[in-house]
Amino acid sequence: MSQIQYYGYNKCSTCRKAAKWLSDHGVEFTEHAIVDNPPSQAVLKKILASGEYELKDLFNKSGVLYREMNMKDKLPAMSKADAIKLLAANGKLIKRPIVTDGAKHTVGFKEDQFKATWG
Repeated sequence: MSQIQYYGYNKCSTCRKAAKWLSDHGVEFTEHAIVDNPPSQAVLKKILASGEYELKDLFNKSGVLYREMNMKDKLPAMSKADAIKLLAANGKLIKRPIVTDGAKHTVGFKEDQFKATWG
């Protein structure tokens, strides 16, 4: 298994719960601040290629930036490439945390999903 990459935001309680779960279960990971160092376009494309997530699932729909940019109305008209480029440039638009080892991925934190994927 490749090194696990964790993209989170330390002020987010969901991200803190996810990081704690990984640590408590002995899962080693490299942490990235999602706002300063969002996942690359290549990482986002791999997540989408897995078939487990749709493009809209990668957006933080409850985020301030999502609302300020009126993404609810803009997203349906955007190309997939433009949406991925936008996400890779704006970590606050991305649903968090993202955990990936290149083959397996989780977006957001649900304990049962973490257990099945990383446990």
